[in-house]
Amino acid sequence: MSDDEAADTGADAEDESADEEPEPIDLEAIREALAGFEDDVESLEGDLEAAETEDDLDGVEADLESFREAFEEIEIPEPPETEDDEDEDDEAEEITPEEELQERYDDIEDDLSDLEDDLEDQRGPYGEDVVGEIEAASGTITGTRWTEEGNAELIEAVDDFLDDLNELLGSSVTLVNQGDGVPEQLEATLDGASEAVEAAALDADDDAETIAGLLEATDDLESDIDDATEWTDLEIREQLRREGFYDVLDHVKDFPPEWHAIKIHEKRGNVEQILLALETFDSDFMEEHCMEALERMGPEEAIDPMLQKANRRDTAAMRILGNIGVASDDVVETLLDYVDSNPNLQKPTFRALGELGAEAAVQPIANQLVEENPDVRSWAARALGLIGDTRAIDPLADVLEADEEDRVRASAAWALNQIGTAEALEIVADYGDDRAYLVQAEAEKASLEPAA
Repeated sequence: MSDDEAADTGADAEDESADEEPEPIDLEAIREALAGFEDDVESLEGDLEAAETEDDLDGVEADLESFREAFEEIEIPEPPETEDDEDEDDEAEEITPEEELQERYDDIEDDLSDLEDDLEDQRGPYGEDVVGEIEAASGTITGTRWTEEGNAELIEAVDDFLDDLNELLGSSVTLVNQGDGVPEQLEATLDGASEAVEAAALDADDDAETIAGLLEATDDLESDIDDATEWTDLEIREQLRREGFYDVLDHVKDFPPEWHAIKIHEKRGNVEQILLALETFDSDFMEEHCMEALERMGPEEAIDPMLQKANRRDTAAMRILGNIGVASDDVVETLLDYVDSNPNLQKPTFRALGELGAEAAVQPIANQLVEENPDVRSWAARALGLIGDTRAIDPLADVLEADEEDRVRASAAWALNQIGTAEALEIVADYGDDRAYLVQAEAEKASLEPAA
């Protein structure tokens, strides 16, 4: 064959290759494979639920690993590219077969990850977990500076723990007099406790009850250590004593004196002392009681510290700002940041803005009347009623007429009654024969109330 003929032949082959279409992807085969994996997931869920021993869990784990290896071999093709001139709204509504397959794949992946997590949660606990808890408690003891009172409390706590440990293991671990100070002695003692647990060679199945008892004992130990008096606790008390925080008490030894003092300061209206305690104590217990006192009192002196907390998504601070009732620009703007947030933040935010009568919040809250979550719609309606702005009448009337949830409609009727203008009352009064009793009750109120 001449060079020219060979060249022609090669060119023809290239042309044929260029004309060939890529082999189509069998979407139906992928769909059937995913259906099989969905069935396998249900089977694995049943296997995990039925597993009672570590050996059973090992078997489930092996099956999960095999499942994942096979599952990850599935490749979902990318959806075809759309033309630029297609209607964007149509594109958003239309789901391609490839996208539908990807969603099914993602759902299976989520279920598989949940099963793997559940498997780990179902294992154990083990003897090593007990040792880890003991070592953590020992680290807390040696890593903290304690008062003399605290040292005595620690000795008692460890001694109580050893009683439980020895009873559960049949061991004879005792307090060790080794080291220069109490923390070092207790560290050596707890080292002996860890060795006793390791020597027992506890089995997760056969000794499950013993392991559970030991973990309960370590929890009690950690709780007692947390309650022991640290040096920093003494410093805080001294600081508060200088500020006159304890002057309201006859005996500082009343337990716990700080909580007792908070109660008295609340009764006497001593806002500064409660704010001082809130700032000083690094304690969830004390913070909770300080915040509860401020929520009941609603003092203007608390606005600035509550703003700082509200900016850190503190829901109690949001409630307190609503109770204080000062609709300053800073307060309203801070709360408005959470109107379009998650429901945990929206509930106290709506309530606070309602109590403040914040007119700037009318439209942002009214926008939430069409949210999917019925709780959010109900909270929004009630907040608009508290604000009392007539701009909310029309959107509330729409909710009352068309919302699918009767409790949301009842909230809208209540809100219109709160607004109380002739227009608002007239709208509610038309629902006297409504299907929902709560709406009927609001309609009856509207027919009896004079227009504002």
